[in-house]
This record gives sequence, C-alpha cells and structure tokens, in this order.
Amino acid sequence: MSIELDDLDRRILNALQMNAAQTNNDLAASVHASPPTCLRRVKRLIEAGVIQRQVAILAPDTVGKTLTAIVEITLERQGAEYLAEFEALVAREEEVQQCYRVSQGPDFVLIVQVADMQAYHALAHRVFAGHANVRNVRSFFSVHRSKFETRIAV
Repeated sequence: MSIELDDLDRRILNALQMNAAQTNNDLAASVHASPPTCLRRVKRLIEAGVIQRQVAILAPDTVGKTLTAIVEITLERQGAEYLAEFEALVAREEEVQQCYRVSQGPDFVLIVQVADMQAYHALAHRVFAGHANVRNVRSFFSVHRSKFETRIAV
C-alpha cells in the first residue's frame, strides 16, 4: 500500500523514531496536533506499513552480547532458489540481526551479535560451514561502534 506523507505524518514519524514509548498525548503535544488526530494518523501509518513495528533497542553489552561481526557470504550457486534457501536459513538464527543480499562482491552481508568469539565460531560452524552451498565466508569484528542509528530521515 502506497501512502502520501504530509508534514504532520513526517513530524509524527520523527517523534516516534526518537521515542516510540511516549503516550499519545505526549506525542500529540510534541507534533502540535490534537490527540485524536495523532492517534488516527499513527493507526493509518501502521496500517499502510510505514510503521512496521515498535521495539525497545537494547545495549548489547548489558545483555551479554559483546561481539559484533559483519560477515560476507559468497555462495557456490546463486540461482533464486539457492539465495532464498540461504535467506531462510539465516532468518532462523537469532544471532543474525540483519541480512542483506548485495551486488558487486559477496552475495550476502550479515550483521551478527553474539556473546563472544566462541559463540561466533559455533554459529559459523553450524550455519556457514555446515551449508554445502557456502563457498566463502569473510568476517570482520567490530572493535568500536562509533555510530548506531535506527532512525530513517523523513
């Protein structure tokens, strides 16, 4: 479903991206709209799929997930069914936070969050080494996160 966003929609989306837990009354006050109008707009944005979900973003180290890996995966065979099979495989893995099918280089780039190197090795062995169609795995490990943002400019 396609939706035309006006200025109020954009203000609502920006405010919710900063704090999705605020009350409708607080949201309405911050975007200069009435609470019923704001509630109606948010419902419309959800139904249109603009707002996919509202979540809490955790600090990984506070829950024991201190190692971030950026992993490039190249498959042996790249037919549509093989790409879809690999996507389904990594979608089942909770440590894989993001999966991108990319062009010009590897077939996939994954963002993985695990407790430590041992946990990464277990994941790599179970998912990558254990998959017959994986030709190459190249992993990079974060030593410092200088920016992490979920907000999309609207």
